[in-house]
Amino acid sequence: MGFDLPDYIGPCAMGIRMGAITPGTDLHELLAAEAGRLAEAGVLEDGDVLAVTESVLARAQGNYVSTDELGEEVRRLLSLPEDGTVAVVFPLLSRNRFALILEGVAKAVPEGRVVVQLSHPSDEVGNPVMALDESRLLSKEDAVTPDDLKERRPHPLTGVDYLKLYEDIIAAAGASPSIFICNDPRRALDHSPHGAIVADVHHRHRTLEELSPLLENSITLQDICSSGDGPAITEWGLLGSNKSSKGRLKLAPRDARGFAIALQQRIREDNGIGVEVLVYGDGAYKDPESGIYELADPVSAFGHSPGLEGRLREGFKMKFLIDTMHLEGKSAEQIERALQEERGRSRAMDSMDSEGTTPRPLKDLLASLADLISGSADAGTPLVVIKGFYERG
Repeated sequence: MGFDLPDYIGPCAMGIRMGAITPGTDLHELLAAEAGRLAEAGVLEDGDVLAVTESVLARAQGNYVSTDELGEEVRRLLSLPEDGTVAVVFPLLSRNRFALILEGVAKAVPEGRVVVQLSHPSDEVGNPVMALDESRLLSKEDAVTPDDLKERRPHPLTGVDYLKLYEDIIAAAGASPSIFICNDPRRALDHSPHGAIVADVHHRHRTLEELSPLLENSITLQDICSSGDGPAITEWGLLGSNKSSKGRLKLAPRDARGFAIALQQRIREDNGIGVEVLVYGDGAYKDPESGIYELADPVSAFGHSPGLEGRLREGFKMKFLIDTMHLEGKSAEQIERALQEERGRSRAMDSMDSEGTTPRPLKDLLASLADLISGSADAGTPLVVIKGFYERG
């Protein structure tokens, strides 16, 4: 029995409500059973995509770390004395994403100093640090302190003054805070740190390349909680971590790709249905009003089944073709027949017919769609069924 949608309905996505998922939940079995229920109801069919939020996978894995444990890990990795100085370069301005990481870093040097270097005019995802007009007066090498600013810029949506918040977090852990603003990561060395943590997400490799030749004892957030036998491990380290309960961080999931492949195989064995499976994080969305980029995770898709690997979503520019054929005198019926033929025809990516339809990685579009349906709204639907979006090549 197929899912009874009218044939005039195009691609769509549906959030699936599920019960509470707690640490230790066998998520593979739970989702396999859910897929069976959806298949029996005719909701899940060949060619659909099942998208699972990374949050429930990490929670089921029990992938949590406390700020005390994080402090010990940072101290070990950078060989820091308790009265040492550690530099944190280009962190995000976020209570959810970075405040607890900063608390853990400060606990690594409870009798020392934490130097935080912020980029301007904003962090890498658009959270403002200073006014744009003031930022334009600074070169890459220029450094200013919060007291030098003509205008403090609270967050445009929450009103939080992150410069003060980060100072308070460091001080509460017993360390001395030193915050400055500069776009040259090498200026962190002016403070003679014993070690440095490159804290940006998407540009971390470039930042580390600039800093590490001058300070070998430098790591990225991905290097923390990513190996060894610590309390929580993921190949992403602290990238993609979120504030959990008090004093705890939930890390990104481990081996999301392996999970996706295993679930895909299980659904095929149990139900005879070929679906693709995606473990998604933040959607790759930029708010046009605030200018803030939603993607604070290192990737939008943490793992996926092989059918999504390297796939692009592309097509033809329907508006262009309709306008062109209308000017040629074709009727609406003739245009519709021509469009049906175009849907089955391949074309070069630089063809005029494709202009305005920039090919984009399918996995990122699917992850963004799933996040808008479920994750961003925290709708209690950790599973999303996406229909009509993916076509097997």
